[in-house]
Amino acid sequence: MPTLRNRIDGSDYEIVRNAPMFRTLEADCMDHLIATSTVKSFERGSILFLQGEPADAFYIVLEGWLKVFRMRETGEEFVIEIFSRAESVAEAAVFASGEYPASCEAVDNCRVLRIPGDRLLQLIRETPEVGIAMLASTSRHLHTLVREIEEIRGMSSTQRVAQFLLSLGMPRNGSMVVRMPFEKNLIANRLAMTPYSLSRAFSRLKDFGVKVDQSKALISNVAALRALVAQDARERD
Repeated sequence: MPTLRNRIDGSDYEIVRNAPMFRTLEADCMDHLIATSTVKSFERGSILFLQGEPADAFYIVLEGWLKVFRMRETGEEFVIEIFSRAESVAEAAVFASGEYPASCEAVDNCRVLRIPGDRLLQLIRETPEVGIAMLASTSRHLHTLVREIEEIRGMSSTQRVAQFLLSLGMPRNGSMVVRMPFEKNLIANRLAMTPYSLSRAFSRLKDFGVKVDQSKALISNVAALRALVAQDARERD
């Protein structure tokens, strides 16, 4: 069961402030919106909501990772997107006053801010700029997805994995250790790769100073990994 806390602390507030949908809002509008929100902690594997349930709330990720997925008729899980810190989940479903079009699961121990949907709709009616901010956020998210697709198409599988590893830490020159927040098959799904291609990519990254040990990756030469990501893809693999 998730644990509840009625108030967010200062660091949480800064994360929420940096969420794309809140960046253009006046502080008092955001404060009004989150006044009745709660912070919840979920263990890995916990379900936040299921496809078809009433969309009565949306979430801002404070720590950890969430996946949004749908189940195919064959029973196979199809991962739509992975969300991490400062990203909002399911606000569009709330905005449409409908049902969740997909399910959401914690793929890592995580903390989220749960914002009631009726609070959002009330604020949109009272302050139209909130609705405009949401539309702008949705537009930016769409452009980001398009850009990511273009970048992926121009990268080899090894470059994609290298970029993913660098995104998990605060890369500086030298070395670093990063924790991979979810299973390798989910990493492959996120990077539009097969599990076999992911394994090949990890093997090739050994030549660039990367050693994978279960859920951790030791990067002995961050500069070399950055240089690999910056290269033009020589081949598709």
